[in-house]
Amino acid sequence: LDSSRNPILRYFLVGSNHAQTKHRVLKIDRTEPRDLVIIDDKHVYSQQEVRELLGRLDLGNRTKIGQKGSSGLSRAVSAYGIVGFVRFLEGYYIVLITKRRKMADIGGHSIYKIEDTSMIYIPNDSVRVTHPDEARYVRIFQNVDLSSNFYFSYSYDLSHSLQYNLTLLQRPCELGSAAASSAEEEVHTHSKQDSFDIFEDEGLPTQVVYGLQNEPYFKYVWNGKLLERVKDTVHHDWLMYIIHGFCGQSKLLIYGRPVHITLIARRSSRFAGTRFLKRGANCEGDVANEVETEQIIHDASVMSFTAGSYSSYVQVRGSVPLYWSQDISTMMPKPPIRLDQADPYAHVAALHFDQMLQRFGSPIIILNLVKKREKRKHEKILSEELYPAVTNLNQFLPPDHCIDYIAWDMARYTKSKLCNVLDRLGMIAENVVKRTGFFTGVLRTNCVDCLDRTNTAQFMVGKCALAYQLYALGMIDKPKLQFDTDCVRLFEELYEDHGDTLSLQYGGSQLVHRVKTYRKIAPWTQHSKDIMQTLSRYYSNAFSDADRQDAINLFLQVYQPSESKPHLWELPTDFYLHQKSTMALPQERRSYTFWWSEGILPHLPVAYDEVACEENMKKVQVKKVNRYDESTDIYTEFFKPYELTSFDDTFCIAMTNSAREFMPKTVGVDPSPFTVRKPEETGKSVLGNKSSKEETVLQRKTAASAPPPPSEEAISSTSEDDSEEDRDDDGAVSQRSTPIKLLTESGESTRTQEELQQPVKEPYGLNLCLTVEPVSCFQEDSIYAVSPPQVDRDSRDVFESHVLTGQGQVRALCREDMLTYREYIKNRYM
Repeated sequence: LDSSRNPILRYFLVGSNHAQTKHRVLKIDRTEPRDLVIIDDKHVYSQQEVRELLGRLDLGNRTKIGQKGSSGLSRAVSAYGIVGFVRFLEGYYIVLITKRRKMADIGGHSIYKIEDTSMIYIPNDSVRVTHPDEARYVRIFQNVDLSSNFYFSYSYDLSHSLQYNLTLLQRPCELGSAAASSAEEEVHTHSKQDSFDIFEDEGLPTQVVYGLQNEPYFKYVWNGKLLERVKDTVHHDWLMYIIHGFCGQSKLLIYGRPVHITLIARRSSRFAGTRFLKRGANCEGDVANEVETEQIIHDASVMSFTAGSYSSYVQVRGSVPLYWSQDISTMMPKPPIRLDQADPYAHVAALHFDQMLQRFGSPIIILNLVKKREKRKHEKILSEELYPAVTNLNQFLPPDHCIDYIAWDMARYTKSKLCNVLDRLGMIAENVVKRTGFFTGVLRTNCVDCLDRTNTAQFMVGKCALAYQLYALGMIDKPKLQFDTDCVRLFEELYEDHGDTLSLQYGGSQLVHRVKTYRKIAPWTQHSKDIMQTLSRYYSNAFSDADRQDAINLFLQVYQPSESKPHLWELPTDFYLHQKSTMALPQERRSYTFWWSEGILPHLPVAYDEVACEENMKKVQVKKVNRYDESTDIYTEFFKPYELTSFDDTFCIAMTNSAREFMPKTVGVDPSPFTVRKPEETGKSVLGNKSSKEETVLQRKTAASAPPPPSEEAISSTSEDDSEEDRDDDGAVSQRSTPIKLLTESGESTRTQEELQQPVKEPYGLNLCLTVEPVSCFQEDSIYAVSPPQVDRDSRDVFESHVLTGQGQVRALCREDMLTYREYIKNRYM
């Protein structure tokens, strides 16, 4: 609202809860040309009180009392939150969220995506001091498209993981009570409306609970600097922190039981930028393209955090933590990699892994996917520096908490004739998930760009973790998930949206190589799309990345305009903006041997940020509230039982549904999302909509272990060192497969119809009795019976030789056998 006295001297910002029963008011002075003057009385107004306040303001600001149509206040804009306040060379601007869209729901906490914003100049025109370069700075600032993948929540801390947010609620009560005593005075000074209790007049005791509010993790907050000017002036209810990255939620239906799969990616706001302009790490250990990806699985039939079942798994991607860069002035698609500074004691890597130990605990596992063998040294330069750095740091850590380093040349294995890339990644993922579990440690994946290869590797680890999460929640009977099931297809689509979004933010194009590319089932039309994405990425890196980098630097306030400094567009490089040590001598030199922060080591493998120590409790604000206060009562806040609501508002998320999008529409199929589907059976084809006969044949030849398309040479789907257990799981149909009618040699059935009517046991307590009837008129080719396949003589000879080998009767090796074995040894060990 603004007062209509001419000139307009102030703005009034009126905020309310969703039910509009509680209000707060900010007064913004417009008479200061350069300074920001905001007054917050910290009072909570009722609906009647705020109407009376605005009525008095309206009456006092009327220019002509009694004249029709005259108004002292006028509505300037309606908004859903404040992004922040920013100043360039003139006065301050306020950035408001004017349009939002609900993207996900976690335990009743809504997560929104910013759809549109409004940037309003605060000082009045009568006091405005104009500057010729102000408009250019505004254009650069608005190049950061806030409607593109920025997210916020009113009641859930998106900068922290679900594990951290729930761990906060389980800290010792005595620490919470001690912190609450300091806030006791604030509680009693609140108005009666703020602590209203419906049973107070009847003499019944008030049910008091403690509400907690934690300080966000500013590394993943993108408007922290924009709110810094008012953080200590206004009430914390006005402060709303936003993250940048990706948020998606899909619904997995397991025989009608809803399970929500949520993927949240948080992009770091430190050393942030575009592909070739931000590489490696800065002097504080912050790396380029650092993204924390969290997958949350929860049983959506129970919403509450306290009564529901939730599981969370976190992964991290980020550039190689060294001082390195690439020179883009040569206009080459792959500029040469150069090491900018010598770091013999791994100082910058130590700073980076110190941050990770503090946030995630141990073990920290590095999966390095860069190339190890090249004709001309390119990516190999990074591996040759990273491995000695990790070795140097590990010699000072206890053996139980050393950093694990896994180097695997994914690009080379993709070209191999004897190796299936996803099988190898599956083995690595199984080992990693068993090492880290759900609660301690983290996997850090990197290639050069941390885009294509990294996203596929993270998908395979996420797929393995998803199996363990569903197993822990009692949804499946063993922690294994296969390709071409509704569950994995839904998860793959979610992860590819995640990868495309992150790739556009950093590289300027969508993913070039996808999961289907590494499964060797991508259609031939995908090659032309890959070429277009490569060209798009090259164009973006060559022509638009510099402007995007300037916009990011200005938005994050890495560069703050001033009359005494050169303009942003006049700087030859932004190196000195991100490397603070170059502008001042460090006061303290960190130890090269005790390179971790104080207090981290004694608590490992638990992350120091999750330890209930005095330092961490200082970041928590504790407040006494009524148990049924909407700030802590999620049920009332979400469902609003005392209001007239509509389904469109309560259930407004258009989620991908496994039953609607992926399950076959034909009658008689197994509705389990864990059953392997043929490509032509699924609701949404894994290869897209194909019309040609060749592509239909290609679909039918698609297998779960991903053999190549017919045009390529055959590639072995499993390697000789794969475990027998993995082979059995790959060949299995499903945990919930359709019953099979077995035939004897005489053709008679060995199962009766009564045997097929046995009840199907569900792991979560349902006991369904299903009557199964054949749907085919063919006696030996129905959904319960199949005719034995015809096997040629050569295949029989191969099988017989395998049987004889197992009995110790090895036949003489021929030339082809020796060549195959030599190729295997070369690809596996050399």
